[in-house]
Amino acid sequence: MALTSSRVRAVNAVFEAGNFSAAARRLGVSQPSIAQLVRELESEFNVRLFERHGHNLVATSLCRQLYTATNRIQAMEADAVAILEQREELAGGELRVGLGNSMPGMVLISAFKALYPKIRISVEIGNWSDIMAAVIDRRVDVAVLPEVPQDRRFRCEVCLNQRVVAICHPGHRLNQLGQVSVAELTQYPLVFRSRNSSTQRVVDKAFRAAGLRIEPAIVVNTREGMLEAVANQLGIGFIWEHGSSRVDRIAKVVVSEMDVEVPEYIFSLFGAKGKLVELFFHSRNLLPQGSN
Repeated sequence: MALTSSRVRAVNAVFEAGNFSAAARRLGVSQPSIAQLVRELESEFNVRLFERHGHNLVATSLCRQLYTATNRIQAMEADAVAILEQREELAGGELRVGLGNSMPGMVLISAFKALYPKIRISVEIGNWSDIMAAVIDRRVDVAVLPEVPQDRRFRCEVCLNQRVVAICHPGHRLNQLGQVSVAELTQYPLVFRSRNSSTQRVVDKAFRAAGLRIEPAIVVNTREGMLEAVANQLGIGFIWEHGSSRVDRIAKVVVSEMDVEVPEYIFSLFGAKGKLVELFFHSRNLLPQGSN
């Protein structure tokens, strides 16, 4: 029994396009060729991959499982082709990256640099509004942020999912609880971010939903300021779960009302910086298992 790459590409193209003719146009081959590859695979393994509904083909549950398992392989093939096609550009050049969170953006940059060590990376770090403006104004070529607007100007792809958590000094009693509610947090001095922070928007929403009006003890405008305030026991702060790799004098605590994962995106303006941006998008496939 042969699960060849041509058969896999044919099945995945039909899955994405919804019929043989559209899949054939996508792959640049004839419609009979696509249909034959799919039928050969169904016959050889004695399975049904698609059900016909009018002019469209609807994937079976088995086909959806196959697509999930093989789509990552195709992404890796695309990475390999991109490396071969862009040999000259990879010998130099610069990519400007904007980060709302130092992490996971730095992990992505590390994966990218491991493959393309000669590309110079310049990084701009700021709050959500700063980085969004940097992309729109073309100060950066590509960025990593949560809550990217659904806007036709942007190309965006999920690189991981994460939630906002509370952070405290490891010696604080909250560190022994494992999970707390926003009501319990009101017993302690709180450290907030400025209103332009995506973290603070999640925090504000949780307190509003609980009917609580809170006056923070301290407001800081950077993530580093938040981390330092908490490390010096000035209050309980908040951060995206993968927002920092720092572990000294910082402990993370799940907040029940914020225990919802939010996607973090790689995004850019369509057409920005061409090939280097495309390769950075591909680097998300190199994140550690469980991070994406």
